[in-house]
Amino acid sequence: MTSTLAFVFPGQGSQQKGMLSDLAARFPVVTDTFAEASASLGFDLWNLCQNDEDALNRTENTQPALLTASIALWRVWQAERGPRPAFLAGHSLGEYSALVASGVLSLADAVKLVALRGRLMQDAVPAGTGAMAAILGLSDEDVIAACREAAATGIAEAVNFNSPAQVVIAGEKAAVEAAMSLASAKGAKRALILPVSVPSHCSLMKPAAEKLALALKDVAFNTPAIPVVQNVAARVETSADAMREALVAQLYSPVQWVRSVEWLAAQGVTRAVECGPGKVLCGLNKRIHKGLECESIENESSLTAALARPA
Repeated sequence: MTSTLAFVFPGQGSQQKGMLSDLAARFPVVTDTFAEASASLGFDLWNLCQNDEDALNRTENTQPALLTASIALWRVWQAERGPRPAFLAGHSLGEYSALVASGVLSLADAVKLVALRGRLMQDAVPAGTGAMAAILGLSDEDVIAACREAAATGIAEAVNFNSPAQVVIAGEKAAVEAAMSLASAKGAKRALILPVSVPSHCSLMKPAAEKLALALKDVAFNTPAIPVVQNVAARVETSADAMREALVAQLYSPVQWVRSVEWLAAQGVTRAVECGPGKVLCGLNKRIHKGLECESIENESSLTAALARPA
């Protein structure tokens, strides 16, 4: 395949009340996609996304909502004969979107899986006892060292390697706060608590991962139509067992986004399209690899601009 295009799918936090409303007015496939997801979930997901911000921001709803929005945009891109990407990747939750876009998972199965994933993550840690924080302007090694030095107060781990000098940590609240102080002492420019209720991708999620593994055994995994770079090892998996194992490990292992984008660039990818609400991954990707052109398709104007570009 000679294409230098990759599609990347955002993770939790990119959801927005009213997302895709302008595209839904023009492309029936948007509301059709949400209707398909709603039938699988047993409630009106489109209505929730358009009208109920509090419900949208509950983890068990956020995850299927964002996945469905990303797949609706992917289907619009296909319907408009946008160029086929050489690779797909997704950040955290976005990995499920990439697997649906590749044909590995059906949308019906995926939305139920991520709704369960959200509930399991929320249940794994008592409310108020976990935390996540972004550490800016410090090397990966120093962030990892700060977490290790905070171990006396509990679990704190580096969990999202998002871009050079931007690492997210997660774990028990006291330990995360201790690691933040240690990171600041090591020269971090900023250490910010994130407004989330679940300490994702750390070892506290292992009980959730064990339960997710049981659910994944009953889900059909197809051969990828387009290679998907998965988070944990920053590489393409092709067997059903390996893809399942990567999704289970993803719950309690770091998101290797820097390595994933570097891997894509090493394969000759020069253009990345963020397929979903927001522009978070565009910002990260530009800091990871200066030669990578990045754009998002989240509304009618950005979709039109992306489609107009040469393949």
